[in-house]
Amino acid sequence: MGSVSSRLPTSTRPAATSTGLLARIGLQALAAVVAGYLAMGLMAGLGLWAAGAADLPGGFAAVLAAVVVMAAGGKVELSGDAGALAGTQAELTAMPLTVTLVGALVTGFCFLFPLRHHAVTGTRELLLRAASTVVLWLAALAGLSALARHDFPITLGGGEREGSSLEDLFGELLDAVNPTVGFRTDLGPTLFYGLLWILGVLLIALLVSRRTPLPPRLVRYQEPVRPAAHAMLLLVLAYVAVGLVIGLVVAATKGHAAETLAVVLLGLPNVAWLALGVGIGGSWEGRVEGPFGLPMPQVLDAVLRQGGGTGDTPDLSTIDLGSLAAQDARAWWLLPVAAVLVLAVAFVAAVRSPARIRLWQHAVHLGVAFALTMLVVAPVTLVEARFGLSILGIGDLDSLGGEVVLRPHIWKTAGFALLWGLFFGFLGGLLASRVRRRGEVDAVDAPPRPPSPPPGA
Repeated sequence: MGSVSSRLPTSTRPAATSTGLLARIGLQALAAVVAGYLAMGLMAGLGLWAAGAADLPGGFAAVLAAVVVMAAGGKVELSGDAGALAGTQAELTAMPLTVTLVGALVTGFCFLFPLRHHAVTGTRELLLRAASTVVLWLAALAGLSALARHDFPITLGGGEREGSSLEDLFGELLDAVNPTVGFRTDLGPTLFYGLLWILGVLLIALLVSRRTPLPPRLVRYQEPVRPAAHAMLLLVLAYVAVGLVIGLVVAATKGHAAETLAVVLLGLPNVAWLALGVGIGGSWEGRVEGPFGLPMPQVLDAVLRQGGGTGDTPDLSTIDLGSLAAQDARAWWLLPVAAVLVLAVAFVAAVRSPARIRLWQHAVHLGVAFALTMLVVAPVTLVEARFGLSILGIGDLDSLGGEVVLRPHIWKTAGFALLWGLFFGFLGGLLASRVRRRGEVDAVDAPPRPPSPPPGA
């Protein structure tokens, strides 16, 4: 009689399924990263083209890479070389927030898209998706950082430049030594801040999404967090939308269309979110010196050039409703606009919350969400740019030296956001109590109660 093998047949289905899941998650993460960087590159390219950067001598690709790196939280350092005759000082800290916002929206959407049909998301799968996206994002950021470097020549002498005879002489001497100014990416800080950026984008995407399932352990946080978080997303996007309409009207009617479009395509949220903070009572401080200024509304540039010791530091000006209205009375409109938009999103958050949520809970949820939003939004509006060229150590050339500083008062602005959120969260919940909300059942729609059994049955 033939022998019978004692080994049972084994199945490779679990291993194949696991491998297929890993491959699918990797491809989906790659798609999210590629889509995010393509969107950022397209927006940055259009903005630089509108700003005239396409005419730069051989450096457009490097400048484009630098803008995308800065938009993703990276650090780009300026440098200069004028030989032994002169010294240069340069610094730049800023985020082109239009590019940042577009990249965050596209990356977040692509990250959540594969989860839209899941009834529940496993913790392991969610962490695996996040880790894959983060690793690929940082790898792409490192590659862009290698491209974001270039040097440009500086020309002072000749032409029709007007200035003192001494400055003309120094200009001719500098031209003889071929002075340059350039930029490089600082890889270490770029990867660190890039890591914080992509982690923040993925976390915020999960918080504001209304339909993406959460892991079972986090489901209980969905009701108190997501309606308020989604309302804050609507608020910041509403300010960007209002700014976009104003920017397009200005470009069409006031002239300087290319410059206005460059601001819209590169730094619209820098202005819009400052308007939000100022409108609720927050403030910024800063100054502008030299021929360079902010590519922003003239009223803001005028206040920053005043100085006079109105800020916390003697040589800084304060940006708030009062200082802006002193230059242009139309700045007072920032207050009612903020009130209308915050009330609108508070109402939306209350309507989308379960009916059992009480008014004071609406107020607390929106207050905390608004304060946290401003703690994120206000710091990214920071602008610090300095450039100086000193000749033989005797001072800067006025034609090339300049400084632009714009710093938020973060805790003051967040404090006002908390108060506004508490008040309008309560008011929005009160208004929402008059409309039908999720979880409510009308008496007419309720199923009939079964008849009571007869006595003794």
